[in-house]
Amino acid sequence: MRYRAIALGAMLLLGVLPMALTAQDTDARLKSNREELDRIRRERAELQQRMNKLQSSAHSLNDELKNINKQHDATKRVVSSLDQQLGLITDEVKGTTSSLVRAEDEAEAKRAILNHRLVEIYKRGPLFDFQALLSADSFGELIARYKYLHEIAVHDRALVKRMDDLRTTIRGRRRQLVSLQSDVQQNRLEKAQEESRLQALESQRQKSLVRVQADSRKTQERLAQVKRSESRLNDIISSIEAARRRGSSKASAIARGASSIKTSDYGKLDWPVDGNILYNFGRVVRPDNTTLRWNGIGIAAAPGTPVRAVAAGDVVLAGQLGTYGQTVIVEHGGGDYSVYGSLSRISVAKGAHISKGQVIGEVGTSDPDLPPHLHFEIRHGGPAVDPATWLRGH
Repeated sequence: MRYRAIALGAMLLLGVLPMALTAQDTDARLKSNREELDRIRRERAELQQRMNKLQSSAHSLNDELKNINKQHDATKRVVSSLDQQLGLITDEVKGTTSSLVRAEDEAEAKRAILNHRLVEIYKRGPLFDFQALLSADSFGELIARYKYLHEIAVHDRALVKRMDDLRTTIRGRRRQLVSLQSDVQQNRLEKAQEESRLQALESQRQKSLVRVQADSRKTQERLAQVKRSESRLNDIISSIEAARRRGSSKASAIARGASSIKTSDYGKLDWPVDGNILYNFGRVVRPDNTTLRWNGIGIAAAPGTPVRAVAAGDVVLAGQLGTYGQTVIVEHGGGDYSVYGSLSRISVAKGAHISKGQVIGEVGTSDPDLPPHLHFEIRHGGPAVDPATWLRGH
């Protein structure tokens, strides 16, 4: 009986402890997996907030596409994490089920042993232990029988306790199985939702890609138009200058004499319109990696704001000029010109002589991608220069 008790203890140690360690390990992995899942979801929520800000303000389509790609990647990681979580839960379900089956089998075996013991006790009657002790032939045999009966009692108590433990284990395993099955259902529901979200992001990404490609084509076309307009403006100024040099120009005396924009005016000219600079003179790399060169500056202003000449001169162009929109070009003499583009209305006519500060038109919009503004250039001795350096600080 002692050997049987020892064997029973060994079975308990070998059968239950490794199972408990495996469950703890699985719980730890599940916890780590869920923490990673929460982290990914927080990252995706931040991306969604950033996307909302992008959509509510002027932005590059490339930025939007990059954000969608990041959200797509985050959602794929969520789905992958849910797959791993489902695998862990499924393994835990299998382990718990096996543990439950083993516990039920052991409980059934122990129940059969207890039933057999109860039958034997009932057959022998309640006084059997005393009869066995009193029928001993010697004191040594009495002691031996007492030890034997004690071992049987210890074994019976251990058997009853083991049955209680098994019942507790079985109840716990069944509750765990119910919880795990609920986790599996929740996991599958979340995965279905995430896969639906992934499909929506795929569709959104495809639409954004089409928009980016269309925007890229539109930008290229716009750049080509700008180049043609700049070339036309250069041709107009070049032809005027060529005529002036030949002395055959019909321009006024200002054109044949010194410029009304003097070196002393550097950094002191009045602004043609008050407002913040929308874009600066020079080369600009756009968000879509296309390069644009501005020969002037953009001064943001409300539509209809009066535009004034920065110096006296003669109007050599008053009309439509490609991407410049409604444009006025004023010749100041000595090869100096000022250009006023993106006007909604022109107040002067070609050939008119104007004075410094005279209203020549009103602010409008020529570029659909930009807010209302005045496009302002200064050609000093021929080439375009940064007009901001000629204007007084404000």
